[in-house]
Amino acid sequence: MYKVDNAVIMAAGTSSRFAPLSYERPKALISVKGEVLIERQIRQLQEAGINEIYIVTGYRNNDFEYLKEKCNVKIRHNDLYNVRNNHSSIYKVRDIIRNTYICSADNYFETNPFTNEVEEAYYSALYANGDTKEWCLETDTNGYITDVKIGGSNAWYMLGHVFWDEEFSRKFLDILDREFPMEETKDKLWEDIYIEHINELKMKIHKYDKNQIFEFDTLDELREFDVSYVNNTRSYIIGQISKELKVLESDLTNFKCLKSDGNEAIGFEFMCNSIEYTYDYNKKKLEVKN
Repeated sequence: MYKVDNAVIMAAGTSSRFAPLSYERPKALISVKGEVLIERQIRQLQEAGINEIYIVTGYRNNDFEYLKEKCNVKIRHNDLYNVRNNHSSIYKVRDIIRNTYICSADNYFETNPFTNEVEEAYYSALYANGDTKEWCLETDTNGYITDVKIGGSNAWYMLGHVFWDEEFSRKFLDILDREFPMEETKDKLWEDIYIEHINELKMKIHKYDKNQIFEFDTLDELREFDVSYVNNTRSYIIGQISKELKVLESDLTNFKCLKSDGNEAIGFEFMCNSIEYTYDYNKKKLEVKN
């Protein structure tokens, strides 16, 4: 068993798929069922006796500053968040990673999944009945992950927090130090690096019930989980659109991010009464989609 030293919550990304709410505030700072996502996760970690918590920020980093005083956490700013993938957030805290929980700021845990002692490195997983586009896991008879494939059927897939024990951390960080300067590393998730070295990095699957870990990639998914968002999205942008179209916020659905050729989020599209619309965020312009 390993005594947990600390936790890292990654909160640097722009969450563009969560448009338009993510244009107005970081996804980690939205309230779900009455509690701010990241505050809930911090509370659950602290209730498990894990008090050394690092938040890695990037997009709208100043919005997170209040957490230092309110929740007694430490903040590291990842100034590379918009030019590199999430491995850069790991790189920013590599000096403190030992026996460490690595968490995503936008996960919602129905019940507290954290403990202050953990047997060994693991990745959380949920089971998909039928087809899924998620990252599916293959394991050996002892539960160690042997392969990861994108997409599968009736399979366990990656979702939620992970735990790195001291041995896993040392090996992964050695690899990251070697590969960080490489140009081809820039777009890789830390999970990509793990998969490429899966034979060196022993990690078990940790299976959870489907009703224990939640992640909301879009506003529509959030509405399904927290019905208070159906008629009140807490979004100024959506509020203005509903006034312009003279409809209820609940009439606006199927939100999808729009990106430029440079992969920058520039707006979103949505449906209203069977009509498709686009909204240009920079021009603040609403149009019927051609």
